Amino acid sequence: MAYLILYIDDIIVTASTDALRNTIIVVLKSEFPMKDFGIINSFLGISAKYNDQGLFLNQSRYAEDIIARAGMSECKPCATPVDLKSKLAEEAGKPVADPTHYRSLAGALQYLTFTRPDISYAVQQLCLFMHVPRESHLQALKRVIRYLKGTTHMGLQLLKKQNLRLTAYTDADWAGCPSTRHSTSGFCLYLGDNLISWSAKRQPTVSRSSAEAEYNGIANAVSESCWLRNLLLVMGRPLKHSTVVFCDNVHHAGEAKESDEMKSMGKNP
Repeated sequence: MAYLILYIDDIIVTASTDALRNTIIVVLKSEFPMKDFGIINSFLGISAKYNDQGLFLNQSRYAEDIIARAGMSECKPCATPVDLKSKLAEEAGKPVADPTHYRSLAGALQYLTFTRPDISYAVQQLCLFMHVPRESHLQALKRVIRYLKGTTHMGLQLLKKQNLRLTAYTDADWAGCPSTRHSTSGFCLYLGDNLISWSAKRQPTVSRSSAEAEYNGIANAVSESCWLRNLLLVMGRPLKHSTVVFCDNVHHAGEAKESDEMKSMGKNP
């Protein structure tokens, strides 16, 4: 069994045996001018380092480049990438003086989410306002960069010798967008203990209840898990166990708790 990942002129080749891999490389060299750089250490700006646990993926140099492009190399680090106390609105504040600079930085942050799922939600929020970015959006973008300043060493650890069980976690914020009242849903999928897929995305329609928003989020996670299961099937490693999907229904629990409290106070919920 062998796999080849190709992006324009960059190639990763892996195989079940060294002899098979070397044969493939020899055949490729006979057809195309190419170099063999040996064991992978980087690919498309993503650093790959082997350790005792498995493989660690990191984009520290790329993150440092984004910080420099923003002119914030001497900025004070921030503990979190987003302010949870407030939501970004479409027409909050004055338009930024240089929208092209905003779009460039937001687009660069999108590529960084390949190994930094911790900023996926914050970057998704920033990208909603590419057409007319405003000062409040720029401040939110700078907060993400300040967060990166103190976390450039972080990345994605892939653990070896994991069981092939696919597990999904999903959540949604009902009517979280103050401008459109659309909900934002997100999910992450683990193969064993390895995080292999994640997403944060605004839902295309308005949900009439928190339950509907949660179900839409679950549907996205299930769709992704079905695609991954089929991919593993094609790769010759079919999953033997069902995919378990966990949904965070805090909204429902909060509503029930509030209702019980109101009943205890003698009020109609």
